[in-house]
Amino acid sequence: MLDAMIAAAEEPAPNPLLPEPADLIWSAVCFVVILLFFWKFVLPRLNTMLDERAALIEGGIEKAEHAQAEATAALEKYTEQLAEARAEAARIREQAREEGTKILQELREQAHAEAARISAQAAVQIEAERQSALVSLRSEVGALAIDLASSIVGEHLAGEKSAQAVVDRFLAELEESQAATEKASK
Repeated sequence: MLDAMIAAAEEPAPNPLLPEPADLIWSAVCFVVILLFFWKFVLPRLNTMLDERAALIEGGIEKAEHAQAEATAALEKYTEQLAEARAEAARIREQAREEGTKILQELREQAHAEAARISAQAAVQIEAERQSALVSLRSEVGALAIDLASSIVGEHLAGEKSAQAVVDRFLAELEESQAATEKASK
């Protein structure tokens, strides 16, 4: 035992940082087995899962690009329809304005025609009333003139026809003198 102690005392103390060679060998074997297990089973599954995720992301990006293209096309179509609607609204407004102007013109023409018709009718009615008043006035003036002449002369003027002729001649002379006076004043 003493020999063993002396031998143990003469051996240098083991380095705590360096493992024993047997431990190194067994550690290397375990490392290789674990490395082969990961290489054979875990790494292919991990690559498959990453490929699926990359495909899913790429599909999502393609879908997003497709949706964005559709949205852009829809926006262009909407903008085009909006421009067409504005043009149509402007055309309808212009057409309504033209129709309104045309209706106003027609109403003015109708009003002028109606005013002219009423004026003509009033002129005809006035002329008829003037003729009626003239006839009535002639007969009354004639009767008054005959009565006045009868009272001046002192006898009754006989004959309705002769009295009427005298009255007509008197009124014609009166109208001629009035027309001459009007011409002289102008």
